[in-house]
Amino acid sequence: MDQPSLAWTLSAIWIAYLLLLGGWIVLQKRSPVATLGWLLALGALPYIGFFIYYLFGPQRVERRRLNRQASRRAVESQREDWRQRLEAEALPHASSMGRLIYGASGYPPTIATAHTLLSGGEATFEAIFAAIGQARRSIHLEYYIYERDDTGTALRDLLVAKAREGVQVRLLVDALGSARVTRRWMRPLIEAGGELAFFHATSLRRFRPVLNMRTHRKIVVVDGAIGLTGGINVTDEQDQRRCREPYHDLHLQIEGPAVYWLEQMFLEDWHYSTGQVSGASLPPPELPAGGGGQVVQIIPAGPDELHAPILRAKITAMEHARERIWLTTPYFVPDEPALFALTSAALRGVDVRILVPRRSDNLLVTLAARSWFGELLRVGVRIWEYGPCMLHSKSLVVDDLYSFVGTDNFDNRSFRLNFEVAVLNYEPEAAAALAAQFEADMAGAQELIVRQPRRTIAKRFPEALARLASPLL
Repeated sequence: MDQPSLAWTLSAIWIAYLLLLGGWIVLQKRSPVATLGWLLALGALPYIGFFIYYLFGPQRVERRRLNRQASRRAVESQREDWRQRLEAEALPHASSMGRLIYGASGYPPTIATAHTLLSGGEATFEAIFAAIGQARRSIHLEYYIYERDDTGTALRDLLVAKAREGVQVRLLVDALGSARVTRRWMRPLIEAGGELAFFHATSLRRFRPVLNMRTHRKIVVVDGAIGLTGGINVTDEQDQRRCREPYHDLHLQIEGPAVYWLEQMFLEDWHYSTGQVSGASLPPPELPAGGGGQVVQIIPAGPDELHAPILRAKITAMEHARERIWLTTPYFVPDEPALFALTSAALRGVDVRILVPRRSDNLLVTLAARSWFGELLRVGVRIWEYGPCMLHSKSLVVDDLYSFVGTDNFDNRSFRLNFEVAVLNYEPEAAAALAAQFEADMAGAQELIVRQPRRTIAKRFPEALARLASPLL
């Protein structure tokens, strides 16, 4: 083939490639900026761009969304009477925020008869082990990271003992985050009658490991009566008894009817991963006679949720703030609506504070986060960097009305790409407790100042580059 013919052939292939890949990307119906960005980037990378997009680009979730909806229906069919009772008790008295979250997620406000904030791995693991130790009927656990270290081994051995007592034990771990957990290592649990499942198993044989759509949830439900969730994974890195510089993190323990919805989330994920249906271990507890307890709402989020419930709830709370917005997050990569809510609140005089790690365990995220600091500081947002250990807490306090604790980071990955859970408490006591924790954490942090010496391009350029990758972080 002569050179002109070869050039025409290659040009035709390149045009066909652009049309096919461009049509595929456009049909994803992502934001215009993201869509145009991918089109321009992949147009400049002929042929190999297809594989980059295939492995790392936004993934279609319609089929998985249908599977998730089927899992929700399957679980709800086993618990319909209990669900209807809880909704009838809660919805007539729900606030506008409660109705918003219910409309976005299907999870209504509910009551927690006990609501305990746990700071650090030592307090959290003690609470988890104590709750599991008293289990009589069922133990349900779901984790993003479960390590085969001292903490993971101790928890496995306790689960083995409970399974031998006849307690139903189910452990669901993310196949990517808990890659070191194998059925061979968990054989004692399986042989004792416990069950192990993996969320979104990855496989090179399928060529496309699922990098997004991970379960980032941390859930423990014991006998349908005690529930724990928050930022702490099963690893020595988050326990000060086993690590010299452990991650600093928060967890939450709840009891009462609210645990029903935490277990609902686990059962949906279990059915989605295994196809197995199982009702709750016990009916949800009755509401306290004559009132009592705290009004809370369990909020799910994930790529199967069309309305980004956690992000929507947090932005709505910030838009209604009058006194304070105190945000703690290890990964601060806000999208435009979240950034707009923070800056607007600061401009109208709200006390907006952000607590982030001095250096997170992800350098790219650290650089991206710093790219927003300048514009936030200029409008009056105050920022603290926590150190020397890694800050891993995920919390938000808005006025005395709303306090959020959960598994979600303040980034696109948590709000749209991974499966997360947050607990919103509507009571002033919970807001006061979380605010006190925030102030205690500030003692180990350094506030950034507005007027800094002019920074060199060598420092600003990597941050600007990292910011371009923010939709993927």
